[in-house]
Amino acid sequence: MKTGLVVDDAAIMRMRLREILEPKYKVVGEAGDGDEALRLFKKLEPDFITLDISMPGTNGMQALEQLRADHPGARVVIVSAVGQKRLVIEALQMGAADFVIKPFEADRVLEAIERLFCVEGAAK
Repeated sequence: MKTGLVVDDAAIMRMRLREILEPKYKVVGEAGDGDEALRLFKKLEPDFITLDISMPGTNGMQALEQLRADHPGARVVIVSAVGQKRLVIEALQMGAADFVIKPFEADRVLEAIERLFCVEGAAK
């Protein structure tokens, strides 16, 4: 079973993503900011990460930049609020594979995660 790390500063959003992802994927960790996300990614080595753009402290864009530098093969889906089109485009240019817009629909989240493994292959 593929494993994921869910990153969002809002606990309710992390809970909602976990509900959507499980039981098809195993959520091995949750983080509320970019620094925690980077630590957990290194420790847990998940198959994918959902990464909120707007967070206090180390935001999603900064975390994405560091994640791509430290783990070039990391599979990242950006989570964004409506109205952050410029940041979403920038995140995709930085190496994020896909994005979902809040409030998200379960089908769209699952589609984004499934696309990670179809495009890059099933091997980690």
